[in-house]
Amino acid sequence: MKPVNQSKALFRGAFILTIAALITKILSAFYRIPFQNIVGDVGFYIYQQVYPFYGIAVVLATTGFPVVISKLYTEQKELSNSGKPRLFLLGSFLYLQIFGFLCFLILFIGANPIAMLMNDPKLSILLRVVSFVFLTFPIVAVLRGYYQGIGEMVPTALSQVGEQLTRVVTIILLAYLFTKRGYSLYLVGGGAMFGSITGSIVSALILFTFLKFRKEWKRVSLKQGMTLGLRKETRWIFKELLFQGLTICISGMLMIFIQMGDSLNLYSLLVSNGTEENLAKSLKGVFDRGQPLIQLGTVAATSMSLSLVPLITSGRLKEKPGFLLHKIQLAMRISLVIGIGASAGLWAIIKQTNTMLFENGSGSSVLGVLSFVILFTSLISTMIAIMQGMEILLFPALTVILSFPIKYGLNLLLCPLFGIMGAAISTIITLVIINYLLYLKFKTLINAPVFNIGFLRTILIAAVIMIAFLKTYLWITNFLFLSHIEVRVESAFQALSGALGGGILFMYIVIRGRVFSLEELALFPLGSKLIRLLPKKDEEF
Repeated sequence: MKPVNQSKALFRGAFILTIAALITKILSAFYRIPFQNIVGDVGFYIYQQVYPFYGIAVVLATTGFPVVISKLYTEQKELSNSGKPRLFLLGSFLYLQIFGFLCFLILFIGANPIAMLMNDPKLSILLRVVSFVFLTFPIVAVLRGYYQGIGEMVPTALSQVGEQLTRVVTIILLAYLFTKRGYSLYLVGGGAMFGSITGSIVSALILFTFLKFRKEWKRVSLKQGMTLGLRKETRWIFKELLFQGLTICISGMLMIFIQMGDSLNLYSLLVSNGTEENLAKSLKGVFDRGQPLIQLGTVAATSMSLSLVPLITSGRLKEKPGFLLHKIQLAMRISLVIGIGASAGLWAIIKQTNTMLFENGSGSSVLGVLSFVILFTSLISTMIAIMQGMEILLFPALTVILSFPIKYGLNLLLCPLFGIMGAAISTIITLVIINYLLYLKFKTLINAPVFNIGFLRTILIAAVIMIAFLKTYLWITNFLFLSHIEVRVESAFQALSGALGGGILFMYIVIRGRVFSLEELALFPLGSKLIRLLPKKDEEF
């Protein structure tokens, strides 16, 4: 019974962390909408310019390092007495604290040069505020790793949700108060970035509270004389954290690197090509409206496919090649189906969605192009997660690193010609290249077709029919309303009802086309109801 119980605990823990990750990502996407409504496009530009630096700290504290620390801590517990696991936690904390302090120094001291590189010296105050987060992430990462190592996922989950909730409340509250008092938008942005500090402090407090009330402090504190063995342990700790931890972290930074490319040169390229400064800031803010839309769409597209990764890891460990291949193919099919559906659907109603969320339809054509980021990031995230489940860490990390120079270089080429549309096109091209590189490696790993022609034909037909339906629906509702109601209310009705109707139509065509078998549909939420949509003769597609 013990292996069964361990298996159940593994999947229960993975489920808890998945739910926490979904909640934090949804909060991270949604808060940007009221924030943009409060501060406008220029204020949104200011915030988004610095956000990628905070995003790096979040990835370091949430993925990569906690995962590796939990794995190695478990191994140390099984192989040795209580002293070595404690030494490992101390060594991990010291190395991460040194790393975090170096990041803090680089960002704090280098705030002015970085802001000058962005062609906006006033951003330096925001960069200095964000730099302090790198001082707190080590303790959060180590404690999350410890709890995950002993199989307790609730402290990690609550710390993630608590951190994001605190951050969101701080951002919205300070943005409202500072704007109402007429403070500079850069000071408003600094107040918003202060939310990153309050969030990380709350996260650490939640984890320490669990230590205290569960009386687990003795498990992690060192006894007298234990530190004498620390020097012997440091080399392998450093090696594991550097290779495993950092590679997993980097693999999770794809969109951060792409946003970083835009932060460093999009605004300056607009200005150098004759755009007035305030207009350039506003245009960059309009371009950044795509981030919450992309984030929400990607969460929807990847949540189901990534839930299969523990099964893929289990299949690899149990050496079940048939089971493993089927789950890999299913994860990829789910990510492609939902990615195409979300991207095509959002593109069809982008103007209405833009007006509903951000008060006007500025930049809708650009955001329409960016909607296809959902498709490509969904595929990339799924492939990387599968590779990590198969313990292939270096290749995905190196591929993701490539995204930054590719994006930065394409911006230099396309933005002078097409403005912010050039930045959107460069993002899509970058993601296509990253997808292609990962797919080449991915095919060699599974040594089998990922998709078949019939499957691709069905989902493309479903996407085309959905787009035709949505465009017709928008034309009819525009004719019926005839501006009798306020534009934003009309757009909200069209966007929400269109998303619901288009999504149902798309999934109906996909299911009727036997893209998924009866057994596969059973894994979906409301799977028992979806199965009823299958043709009576349930044959494999």
